[in-house]
Amino acid sequence: MPATEPTNESDTFEIGGDLTVHRLGFGAMRLTGEEIIGPPDDEAQARRVVRRALDLGVDLIDTADSYGPGVSERILREAIEDSEYTHDDVTIATKAGLLREAGGEWLKHGDPDYVRNQVLVSRDRLGVDTIDLYQYHRPDPNVPFEDAVATFAELKGDGFVDHVGLSNVSVEQLERARDVVEVATVQNRYNVGDRADEAVLEACEDAGIGFIPWFPLGAGELGEKQAVVEDVAAAHDATPQQIALAWLLEHSPVILPIPGTSSVEHLEQNVAATQIELTDDEYARLSE
Repeated sequence: MPATEPTNESDTFEIGGDLTVHRLGFGAMRLTGEEIIGPPDDEAQARRVVRRALDLGVDLIDTADSYGPGVSERILREAIEDSEYTHDDVTIATKAGLLREAGGEWLKHGDPDYVRNQVLVSRDRLGVDTIDLYQYHRPDPNVPFEDAVATFAELKGDGFVDHVGLSNVSVEQLERARDVVEVATVQNRYNVGDRADEAVLEACEDAGIGFIPWFPLGAGELGEKQAVVEDVAAAHDATPQQIALAWLLEHSPVILPIPGTSSVEHLEQNVAATQIELTDDEYARLSE
């Protein structure tokens, strides 16, 4: 099915064919300090956001070892342990291959030895024996791509992770990776106003691979689509962010949006977007 056609698919998706999740997830990057460095000002509030997400039925949470660094993964573990839920109730997707420096730089680091160490650190922070979904955060030009992917395949073979995902890859890189390991998900930048990776989405559709759009709300800046998003939002008495999410969910059955927030109110608004039904005309206008 082309990615440009609307769908009426279920609100769930099977990651890797066996991890069933609700398609609207939660991105945990913002459960950190300013500029994604250090702890948040109010860690108790951050844990409340996670628990509220679980209460609302969100069962896919995305994080990374570089968020904090390490802070987001730790807070997720603490929030789950301090709740009525267990790790069996939620699929945690984390990543390795990108460093976060105090000066705000994101540095690619896909060295196999580093990744092998990081999977142990992330398992400890998350409080799990096996990571549900482990993603190569961003290809490192200093490490042969197949070598880096092979490391993730080895971690899967060793039982450290259940499923392997990629992030920030091209169609060509996706195909090369699939020759090395079964790819369960791809996480690339994508939203209603930024569809530069439409071809990657279509490749994921063809292969039944989950597509996790990062920056799904465009930070409220959706370029030339901003006006039509606001118009459709007014018709539904909704926020533009809710319409942006509703469009993603309608656009393809393999899309798994992970909007992030540190606010319970915004979280509840995001989850409410799953109840919005766009008309054929609204979908067409948003998709032009």
